[in-house]
Amino acid sequence: SAKVAHFCSMCGPHFCSMKITQDVRDYAASHKFKDIDVAVEEGMKEKAEQFRDQGAEIYKPV
Repeated sequence: SAKVAHFCSMCGPHFCSMKITQDVRDYAASHKFKDIDVAVEEGMKEKAEQFRDQGAEIYKPV
């Protein structure tokens, strides 16, 4: 039986540029943004809040 990977070996599962791109597209579609600047601003606010909620630490133990 062959090993099945759901990501390429270039970036790995936690930083896949193709997945990030698709996540951004899905986020914009689900929030129905018409202006890219508004979408970017809202996304940054959401990520900043998530970062603070998780302890505002850049380096986390794995």
